Amino acid sequence: VQLQASGGGLVQAGGSLRLSCAASGRTFGTDRVAWFRQAPGKDREFVAYVTWTAVASYADSVKGRFTISRDNAKTVYLQMNNLKPEDTAVYFCATALPERARKGEYTYWGQGTLVTVSS
Repeated sequence: VQLQASGGGLVQAGGSLRLSCAASGRTFGTDRVAWFRQAPGKDREFVAYVTWTAVASYADSVKGRFTISRDNAKTVYLQMNNLKPEDTAVYFCATALPERARKGEYTYWGQGTLVTVSS
């Protein structure tokens, strides 16, 4: 499967963006789909995931502000509200079968989309 992440951009603190992760080649099926981010000079970190049964989980840093959802078999969204400068990063979507994802092993990755939040 190939993943295409989009929706990034420049926004002021307190604003909102919606990221999309579109699959091509096949559907997400029963895969777990996740968003990660990497800020300049920092390690990549987990943001959120959603299972094929629509169960979601979030990093503490985004809980209550971000919402991950699966719209159909080929698209996953990350709605980001009340953005903060510390949310500035390249955001990547990734997917894997549940048994691999539970171990943190994501198989397929998108190319990333840049989110910049100005203060």
